Amino acid sequence: MPAIRGEKSKKKTRRHTRDLDQIYADLRDAKHLSQFKDTKATEDLPGLGEFYCKECAKWFESEANFEAHYKGKVHKRRVKQLREEPYSQKEAEAAAGLGTDNGKRTTTLMEVDNAAVAA
Repeated sequence: MPAIRGEKSKKKTRRHTRDLDQIYADLRDAKHLSQFKDTKATEDLPGLGEFYCKECAKWFESEANFEAHYKGKVHKRRVKQLREEPYSQKEAEAAAGLGTDNGKRTTTLMEVDNAAVAA
């Protein structure tokens, strides 16, 4: 049965991997990575979950496939993208002008016309 938007969108969502900010968190924190890996049953994974690329968040069936991927352009491109720290939600809101500015407020004295006040 074709997908709602057509056959092409079905293939695109099937190939979708984890986002860069999720992978960045995996690389920085071993607990984050283990929580992701524990959600998958090892019997269902390619190669019984033995060959896993942390940078690309992909499992491979054999060591030969894993080594070929490790030397390939796709892996190197992903590693290059992961060198930069991803934007946080706070930075995104500040760029949109939604941030909070808790700096000192400068108060200026208003000049008041004494004649208008007396009347």
